[in-house]
Amino acid sequence: MSRYKSVQAINGKNKPTMPDPEVVPQAKRRQFSAEYKLDILKEAEQCTERGQVGALLRREGLYSSHLSNWRRQQRQGQLQGLRLQKRGRKSEPEAAELKQLRRENKRLRQQLERAELIIDVQKKVSQMLGLPPSEIDENE
Repeated sequence: MSRYKSVQAINGKNKPTMPDPEVVPQAKRRQFSAEYKLDILKEAEQCTERGQVGALLRREGLYSSHLSNWRRQQRQGQLQGLRLQKRGRKSEPEAAELKQLRRENKRLRQQLERAELIIDVQKKVSQMLGLPPSEIDENE
């Protein structure tokens, strides 16, 4: 097919008039999910009669090299690792425990500060009222 829209004959010579403005899109590489690959491999393993694998490949628009590559990936365990993978930072049990312990430590420090403040206030009140200090204060 010519990349020019029309060709006019002028004086017996073909002369292009205008280039074709339509741009042909570039083909994109197909990507298959791990679930799809495993489903096709499972279906290919169930093919027992001659020609069934070829029919499967034609139906899905695949090549035999896809099957061989996917089988190799399955043997190496690459497809299993891709199956339920979540995006983002992976959580570590130690990090979660550390975060929980830090939170608890902060809460306990705040409780201690409140308790010390209450004790200081009680000491000042007892001094103002002229009460004798308790035996616990003498032991500290």
